Amino acid sequence: MTNHKQVVYQSQLDHKSKMILRRRIRRRFNPRIFIDRTIETTAIVSLLFTGFAGVGATGCWGMEIATSSQHWQHQKKTCLGAMLVSFSAFLGTSLVGASLSIQRDKF
Repeated sequence: MTNHKQVVYQSQLDHKSKMILRRRIRRRFNPRIFIDRTIETTAIVSLLFTGFAGVGATGCWGMEIATSSQHWQHQKKTCLGAMLVSFSAFLGTSLVGASLSIQRDKF
C-alpha cells in the first residue's frame, strides 16, 4: 500500500459507473453562439484597429510638422481613412448585435 489510497480497478466498478466513464459529451453547433461570438470579435478587432490607426495618424501628423514633407501628409490621410472605416465597422457590428439582441428579447 502506498499513501494509504484505495485502488479501484475498472472491473470492480458497477455497471452504471462504467456507463458514466464511457459517456462522451457531444457539442452541437449553435448558430446563435457563433453569430454572437463573430459580432463580438469583429467589434473588438475594429476598435483595436481604430486605436492603432489613430496612433499612426498622430505619429504621421507629428512627422509632417517636423519635416514639412508631403509624404507624411499622405500617410496621415491613409491612417485617418483607416480609422474612419474601422470605426464605422465597429458601429455597424454594434448596431447589428443590438438589433439581434432586441429581436431575441421580442420587444
